[in-house]
Amino acid sequence: MLALLLTALASSPATAARPSAAAQPLAAAQSVAPAGNVPDGAVAAPSSVPLPSLRATTTQVASGLRRPTALAAPADGTDRLFITEKSGTVRVYHPDTGLAPAPLIDITASVDESGNERGLLGIAVPPDFADSHHLYLAYTALPDGAVTLARYRLDESRSEVLLSQPHAEHSNHNGGQLAFGPDGRLYWSIGDGGGSADPFRSGQRLDTLLGKIMRIDVSRGCGTLPYCVPGDNPFVGTPGARGEIWLYGLRNPWRFSFDSGDGSMWIGDVGQGRWEEVDHLAAGQGGLNLGWSCYEGLERFDGGDCLPGAAYTEPVFTYSPYTGGCSVIGGHVYRGQKYAALVGGTYIATDCCSSTVWALRPDGEGGYEQAEIGEMPTQVTSIGTTADGEFYVVNDLPGGLHRVSFAREEPTCRVDRTVRTWGTGTTVDLTVTNTGSTAVNGWTLEFPLALGQVVTSDWNTDLTQGSNTVTANDATHNATIAPGASITLGYLAQHSGDSSAPPRFMLNEDACAVGR
Repeated sequence: MLALLLTALASSPATAARPSAAAQPLAAAQSVAPAGNVPDGAVAAPSSVPLPSLRATTTQVASGLRRPTALAAPADGTDRLFITEKSGTVRVYHPDTGLAPAPLIDITASVDESGNERGLLGIAVPPDFADSHHLYLAYTALPDGAVTLARYRLDESRSEVLLSQPHAEHSNHNGGQLAFGPDGRLYWSIGDGGGSADPFRSGQRLDTLLGKIMRIDVSRGCGTLPYCVPGDNPFVGTPGARGEIWLYGLRNPWRFSFDSGDGSMWIGDVGQGRWEEVDHLAAGQGGLNLGWSCYEGLERFDGGDCLPGAAYTEPVFTYSPYTGGCSVIGGHVYRGQKYAALVGGTYIATDCCSSTVWALRPDGEGGYEQAEIGEMPTQVTSIGTTADGEFYVVNDLPGGLHRVSFAREEPTCRVDRTVRTWGTGTTVDLTVTNTGSTAVNGWTLEFPLALGQVVTSDWNTDLTQGSNTVTANDATHNATIAPGASITLGYLAQHSGDSSAPPRFMLNEDACAVGR
């Protein structure tokens, strides 16, 4: 069974949280204005539907794909989806005719698909596709697994290698996402070179493309290069640094995307084994250090590479694989029309192993609403959108394409929180109300704790803590919750500075509304 084209193989203890200053951008960070190709007023206002009231479901629309890895859509009026397969082929799906039997592209003779994480990994459609008939592909190349970016000319059925990064020592952590930004530049992610614990110290180095997201201009060549390094890239002119680098400090940024509404960038970076993370960066922010391998998520990584005086940009969302996850699959902000009233402006991601659908939305106060809103099929490797912004996903085994739908489903539970804090201690009382129409007979309440919180005692529940995740079971005497009725439980915890209450709750695997 696939553990995922990116899964974390080993776990290392983390010892300390990032200082609050770590959220500030690196001094070398650059801001590049987007090109403005999203018309003013073209994007609807974000949905006001509470995230726990959302439900994501999928419908399989095609089968027979061989280990699909990515999907993209041309804005040429054809309604097609292009789907990459690990071996080196690109298939075409149309909602009226289904999956075409013959591949659109076949570069299997050039692709090294050895190991679980190598192969044809990414595809991007340029804004001028209708005229140029060009596609951009990211793959690991024969004979040694070098991570490669190529331009494929459909009208000539040939490819041209643009840029290559040696990656021979380990077969994992190849990254592979390709996307054109709102500035018209091509962005490309590469992992840290593989192995465990960043053995090459790639994340914090600027002399290698490993552990980075690059930004290049593929519309022209410069000198001997078949592309140009934009002069406003943050490390152009920095001695010893690769000018192509846009962001650094990444472990395996398997999937990232741009929000067509505001040009911001969302990154799903696969963790070592303790934390999966999502980063959200304002439009045009280059030069930021996202922390790996000094940090994994928000925690200091034991034995990691920390640069004196460096500033690190914190993720906006982390979760522990303890709940069954293994590899975050970064998705997209929904900007389609069909479900705009429900999920407009909401970022959707998943995890390859747990299949949990994560919904994130800025709360307007510097934080993010968050909820679990359903499950994807098993082993999803990529979330993509049609040209008009509707969502599809592909899953590795058994190789299917699935259309994603959203609906409003009011939660059948609500949790109200009362927090009392002193020194390094905090007590949290939870009132769980059954807002549904049927009785709850036996319950399990799951919720995350803030970094550094450790439960020392509890009441009215049988509670266990694993990593930052708490599982609270009924205490027999309160196992039944009648419709409209409530039960209370609570815990005492030590904290290392963050005494905040849990932000989300799942009662018997259903998301609860969160009260005060």
